[in-house]
Amino acid sequence: MSEPVVFISHFVVREGALEGLRRFAEEGEAGLREAKPGTVAFLMYLDEENRAMTIVHTFPDADAMDRHFEGSDERSAASFEFLEPRGFEIYGRPSDAALATLQQAAESGLPLTLRPQLLRGFLRLQPG
Repeated sequence: MSEPVVFISHFVVREGALEGLRRFAEEGEAGLREAKPGTVAFLMYLDEENRAMTIVHTFPDADAMDRHFEGSDERSAASFEFLEPRGFEIYGRPSDAALATLQQAAESGLPLTLRPQLLRGFLRLQPG
């Protein structure tokens, strides 16, 4: 049985980059909505001071996460004009390839939290 995967990424907004980030986020969200139909949630949150940003990604399974990661090197590189990565969290079991990508980031000093075992819960893809 496939299980959902939640991927959370944390960032600091670079000084003076908030307005550029807002434009970048709008364009990026529209592009991901169109190109990554298996990404069931892509939510960006700012803190009260507009200094920290968190992105919550939700996938119905590891395959959908892999499809989301396709092209992520280019998207991430473009985002670094506005953001500095601070760490990642994965809830559920990603593919070995996705995990290896994030473990590389962890080896460079970024925190990586892993919670692979789904105890209970559900992901509602349709209201009702």
